[in-house]
Amino acid sequence: MRRRDFVLGALGAGLASSGAPDPFVWSDPTAKAAPVRGVIPYGAAVRTDLLDTEFDYREAIIDHCQLVVGEGGLKWFDLRPSEDQFVFDQPDRLIDFADQNGMQMRGHTLAWYGAMPDWTQTIASTAQAERELVHHITTVVGRYHGRIPSWDVVNEAIAEHPERGATIRSSIWQERLGKRYIELALRTAAGVDPAAQLVINDYNIENPTQQCRDRRQALLDLLRDLKDRDAPLHAVGIQGHLPGDMEIDKEGLSKFVEAVKEMQLEVLVTELDVIDNKLPAREYDRDQIVAARAGDFLEAISDVARPSAILTWGITDRYTWVPMWFKRDDGKPNRPLPLDAGCRPKALMKVIAEFTRAAE
Repeated sequence: MRRRDFVLGALGAGLASSGAPDPFVWSDPTAKAAPVRGVIPYGAAVRTDLLDTEFDYREAIIDHCQLVVGEGGLKWFDLRPSEDQFVFDQPDRLIDFADQNGMQMRGHTLAWYGAMPDWTQTIASTAQAERELVHHITTVVGRYHGRIPSWDVVNEAIAEHPERGATIRSSIWQERLGKRYIELALRTAAGVDPAAQLVINDYNIENPTQQCRDRRQALLDLLRDLKDRDAPLHAVGIQGHLPGDMEIDKEGLSKFVEAVKEMQLEVLVTELDVIDNKLPAREYDRDQIVAARAGDFLEAISDVARPSAILTWGITDRYTWVPMWFKRDDGKPNRPLPLDAGCRPKALMKVIAEFTRAAE
């Protein structure tokens, strides 16, 4: 039986009870270990400010997750309000929460085109850009040395529509340093915490469109170039913000994962959700389509290489970025995540649970 048949065949059943995961492979050997929950750890992006105010949200994270990542907190906009200031309040609170509950925290993100504070627009030279990027990564990774085992070092580096000779997305780093900022970021992070898993994270590579095919190829070209340079890169993060009305290019995605595996790189699913603005209004029907779409996505990856982790971008429909950009025309709430607005498991959570447990 193919894994997807096994997973989706179990949608009607209740969620299996489980404990906590194997330690993340890059974890500090002195850290608190937890009982095994599944072969692949599951996690979610967390809004740290809600952990102390919404009990059901906090308990949902504790009950279901072995990994957490901050929706914000480690992005430059939150962390660097001014050139000479670092504000670690959010990530400090989240990593303490993770430690107290036998979880691990992923770091997101060290170099990204987005969420940049206004002061960074004053970075005017190559030397200043290099100095700021190295200083930032050295400070942030150094603070969490041995505590954050996996970092999205470079986020969304591939251009939205890659063209020959212009495959890297424009950013302050690309404009001032060129493509070499990616290797610089990786080498700097590795120098600070040699045991950390270093990840390049990107999106929009899983659908049967020319854009996705171009982005897959551009990402593979970047990875091969970094490997040829012996850059310290360990994994690729596939975000997985899946358009619910679009089929997964299972063959194309599997071939991409196969190429990544041939480079001896790990694969993580880092930001899974299903954008449901064009799906049917009836909640049951919509939830089944969401689960099936995620099942196809996870199968295309898992049939080639077992992901190191599966994380969703949020855990409950109560708090999701999706309606900011993909609000439904019928006014009904979006349902892109594993738990509904009342923190009750939906079909998507069952799919995720079966993939994390059934992976071999």
